[in-house]
Amino acid sequence: MAPGWVSFLLFAGCNAVLENTQAWTVSQRCMMDTNTFLLEMNQDKPKEYAVLMYDAFGKMGSNVEGGNTNQPGLLQQCRSAHGPTFSGQYCQVFLRQGQIQYFVGICVPDSCEEEEVQTLVLYDRLQFGQMSLIPPLPPILVNQSTQELIMTHCLSNSIAPDASDVTCLSVSEVLWAIIRWQRKREVSPTVESSCLNSGLNLYGTMKTNGSSRGEINNSTSEENNSARHRSLCFPRSCVYRCLQAFSLQTTSQGVFSTSSSIPGGGYSSLNGIRVLSLFWIVCGHSAQFPVINNLDNYKDWKKTAESNPLYVFTISGPVFLAVDTFLLLGGLLSATSLLGSIRRAEDKLSASLVTDYLFKRIKRVQPLHLFIMCLTIGLISVVQWGPYWFPFIDTLMDCKTYWWANLLLISNLLPVHEICVPWTWYLSLDFQCYATTPLLVYFYRLSRGVFVAVAGSLLLMTTVAGTVITALLQLPVFQPSTLTSENYVLYYYVKPYTRYGPFLIGILTGIYLTTKKDQLLKQKWQAALGWFCCLSLMAVLVGLAYILRETPAYPSVPHALYQGLHRPLWALAVAWIILACEEGYGGFIKSLLSLDLWVPLSNISFACYLTHPVFIILYIGLQETPIHYTDINFMYLFLGHLVLTLVVSYVFTVLVVKPYLLLKWSST
Repeated sequence: MAPGWVSFLLFAGCNAVLENTQAWTVSQRCMMDTNTFLLEMNQDKPKEYAVLMYDAFGKMGSNVEGGNTNQPGLLQQCRSAHGPTFSGQYCQVFLRQGQIQYFVGICVPDSCEEEEVQTLVLYDRLQFGQMSLIPPLPPILVNQSTQELIMTHCLSNSIAPDASDVTCLSVSEVLWAIIRWQRKREVSPTVESSCLNSGLNLYGTMKTNGSSRGEINNSTSEENNSARHRSLCFPRSCVYRCLQAFSLQTTSQGVFSTSSSIPGGGYSSLNGIRVLSLFWIVCGHSAQFPVINNLDNYKDWKKTAESNPLYVFTISGPVFLAVDTFLLLGGLLSATSLLGSIRRAEDKLSASLVTDYLFKRIKRVQPLHLFIMCLTIGLISVVQWGPYWFPFIDTLMDCKTYWWANLLLISNLLPVHEICVPWTWYLSLDFQCYATTPLLVYFYRLSRGVFVAVAGSLLLMTTVAGTVITALLQLPVFQPSTLTSENYVLYYYVKPYTRYGPFLIGILTGIYLTTKKDQLLKQKWQAALGWFCCLSLMAVLVGLAYILRETPAYPSVPHALYQGLHRPLWALAVAWIILACEEGYGGFIKSLLSLDLWVPLSNISFACYLTHPVFIILYIGLQETPIHYTDINFMYLFLGHLVLTLVVSYVFTVLVVKPYLLLKWSST
């Protein structure tokens, strides 16, 4: 996501002094304030502001060989320094020395613009005595003594939101004001609020326990409920009904319910699979962001974690498989939902039914999606970030330029550096896959032979696409360093033509489970063989991710085959787990996946997915010093992010997701 960088050569030990400040393109005030600071710093007893500014400069630390190359300095100390006519301003100087790229935090007068700071650095004007305040790394650590100035970046001392930031913050404030006003009124439950509460488990990208089952079960269909609501609810003013929808007494009911909405608990294993996959993703992201941006011992981490399968749940392991699990569940639930709607419509698949089916999906996904996008834009503009925030600054700019792609759910089709709120690419992919379900169901109803041919062709095409793209572009299996490979994300990771396989297998699984008349598994030996193949396949896919972790230097057949085949194979393994649990051969695994504990967590899983990166970015962006990798540190990072995510996701579910559904119900 980094912008285009202009390179300048900075030779160590350059002491050239230009008397004409115009030739330097440095303003007179900046030059005077800089000279004041440098002269004061060289006094026998310098004033406090000069000591603070000097002390705030980044300096080389230990373990450079282990990856501790960045020299962030002290941002807040720099800002706390106040000279005669200026205050301290924190800037970052990005340098390259040999094969090592790093940044140094410096403290300069706030009268200097970013371009002027770059000029001062370029001509080595920042010196303490005869020593540069930005010295190169010593020859014993780096063979190359020449520093290449990549760019400079200054962090503003003030917050200046623009019109779009103010708009986003205002929307959030209005919503919060409505909630607080309703809470003070303490509206008691009425017949209307009771009717509004029925059937409220239909929300989220990944439909919850109540969602999938409610749509499968005829008795909880939206069509029947809407008619019942019209007949039972007392008429109220539109304003009152809208405010009632934001009542906490109304929206908080049912979120923590652990009861199944279908007698017998159909598809109960989905809740556990969904939540455990979500935890896997949160754990991976909790490790990914520090590893990419601000570890002081990155090389030590790489040696320890990337080659050890014990770290399978961190980003060093194949966390991408959890995304394929979500796609499988999405395909399964989309098929069962559409088949249920067709059954309720007198077994007719009409254009109006498909339109309504897709529109309901948009209405479930977009409210919280757009709220998080708006909140992120506003949040980025009002927080004073630390030195490690800079890699994320493009997220703000992209949101102001490409917000429309999120609105249309096509953000994953853009170049990766143009995606607003980057982790929302999954929502676009999910909807694009979701839109194919009616077509496949149409072919299934038309002719079994045509359906098999179409489904087989689609599965073959997505497999071949992943294989060919990996071979031609020499793509790696996912690792943290993979994010520096633009081709990996641009052409492979977020695209529907390489990701569609698990969703398609989910559709096939959903059709089978909905239409089957008899059990597939009739003998225990069949189940035992199935479990052996399933678990063996999962172990092989995880193990190969470690074996193939290095980026190939030339087109690699093993890498290509793995990238083309691992998604559908993993989806088949998870589909087996669901099938075995449904047919009574799940054993203790079904007991684990069907625990009541997973139901409320599943109810807020959609909000968790959208919210957890915000906390991770906040944590990383506010850091002033690098994070030191240890297993215990990363475990606490994961647990801290997870707990905050669960709490705030519950709040967002109650304040954003459910109120919108209530408004939808009240309009029927």
